[in-house]
Parts: sequence; structure tokens; C-alpha cells
Amino acid sequence: MDSSAQFVEWAVVGSDIGPLLLAATGQGLVNVVFHADEAVRDRAVRGLAARFGTDPAPAVPGRAGPLGEPIRQLGAYFDGRLRDFTLPLDWSLASGFNRQVLRELAAGVPYGTVVGYGDLADRVGRPGAAQAVGAAMGANPLPVVVPCHRVVESDGGLGGFGGGLETKRQLLALEGVLPQPLF
Repeated sequence: MDSSAQFVEWAVVGSDIGPLLLAATGQGLVNVVFHADEAVRDRAVRGLAARFGTDPAPAVPGRAGPLGEPIRQLGAYFDGRLRDFTLPLDWSLASGFNRQVLRELAAGVPYGTVVGYGDLADRVGRPGAAQAVGAAMGANPLPVVVPCHRVVESDGGLGGFGGGLETKRQLLALEGVLPQPLF
């Protein structure tokens, strides 16, 4: 194995917004992928293999490993018992401006609140870079945990979302930002 290769473990877990693929390295949670059916899962695992130079291993159920705590915290989040993730994160799938914006989002936009794309651009010292912030949200390798669903348009619109607008609505309703659907 290449000396620069890193161990990567993955698992698919059920959630209120459908199956999520979670992947972790020794540094922490590195990837969350929405709608992780078999085709999406296989594509994500191939992408991780190419990026990290190793074949990601499926997590062994019941064995303590790097995904145990992320799985536990995501379950608590969807059950309404967790508002702040306290996970080690591996930021290696984000760099430059994207990483800067995502770190600000994770640190500065708490549960149950939203921020505009332009406001987030201002926070990282790049006024007028709302579109670049939108691109950073679309490239977020750690959605839900790094809450790109909390970034909305300044006029009150939802904006885009890599997991689909219905998923964004569900996450914002879970956090009390939007009303729960009637049916």
C-alpha cells in the first residue's frame, strides 16, 4: 500500500432523510453522502478510494471504530436529542475558500438558526462572494454535521441544496426553523 494512503471506513445508516453514507479516517468524520442507495454508495466509495489511495473498508457492525460516535450523534440529532455535533472532523475533502466558509458555518451558525449566503461571505471577509459561498455549500463533504442546510437566500428563499430541497426543508423543520409538514 502507498505510504500516503490512509485508512477509510464507511457505513450506510438510516435516517429521517433517507440512507446516509458516513466515512471516517483516523482524523475523524470525512464524508456524509445523501440518498446512499447502492449506486450512490458505490460511486462515493470509489471516490474515496481515488482520493485517499486505499480501498475504503465497510464498518464492522458492533465493533468500536471511527464511525461509532458519528452514528450515535446523528441518531441523537434526528431524534431531537442533539443540537451540537462534537465530532472530530477530517477536512481533507475541502480546501481553500470552501474550507474557510465551511469552518465558519460549523462554528458560527447554531442549531435552529439560518444565515444568508451573502452574510456568510461577509463573515469570512469576502463581501459580494455569495455565489462562491453557494458553490462551497454545494461542495460540502460533511452535510448535516457541517450544516449547509442552514444557509438560505437573503429574500427568504431556501436556495439550493445538494440533498434536494425537500431534504433541506425536513432538516430545517427538525430544527424548528420551518413548520413541520401537516401530512
